[in-house]
Amino acid sequence: MAEAVQQPVAELRGISKIYGSGDLEVKALDQLNLTVQEGDYLAVMGASGSGKSTAMNILGCLDRPTSGTYRLNGTAVEQLDDDALADVRNRSLGFVFQQFHLLSHASAMENVMLPMIYAGVPREERIERAQSALCRVGLAQRLENKPNQLSGGQQQRVAIARAIINRPSLLLADEPTGALDSSTTAEVLELFDELHQQGITLVMVTHEDDVAARAQRIARFQDGRALTGCPQ
Repeated sequence: MAEAVQQPVAELRGISKIYGSGDLEVKALDQLNLTVQEGDYLAVMGASGSGKSTAMNILGCLDRPTSGTYRLNGTAVEQLDDDALADVRNRSLGFVFQQFHLLSHASAMENVMLPMIYAGVPREERIERAQSALCRVGLAQRLENKPNQLSGGQQQRVAIARAIINRPSLLLADEPTGALDSSTTAEVLELFDELHQQGITLVMVTHEDDVAARAQRIARFQDGRALTGCPQ
């Protein structure tokens, strides 16, 4: 019996993104090809203006390409309407940003439960899963703390717990250590290592070579295209 062919989690084919027109036209992405397989840990690097942020926005269904195809779990998402895209973002994607984007008036538990409310998860299950996720990121004793009662590293851990709460196919991290000191950065990167070892597929934008070295592969962006390889 033949083995089933593994489907990429995310596949960008011939993706271009153009802003403006005429003399003001800017080509942020130029026929970009990029594949993220299940279980990948991919670091994305590149100078400002290289296209890496635009690519992340398209991977995260936050922006649409001008041309080309983006398949997420086999579905051509560029053909989906805005409501369907919002549903895909909530159910299939997790986001971690440099700034933590936590609700200041809400506890760690309440911040983590928010995506499940949008997904229609029953309250008892929301509580159970949020507790489990916060324990998973080492915050079992901080469930009721609000962001101003947490360190930067702890806030980022809450953000990571929130990002993985709906069991996303793909976790996208955009400069997740950019606002952290070196020791806290090491703690957060160790957490990413653990999540990857547990089977989470991860794409992380970073400008730091030592952060990128934690990944399995590096995609270096230049002029709206990407070259991939393994860390040296």
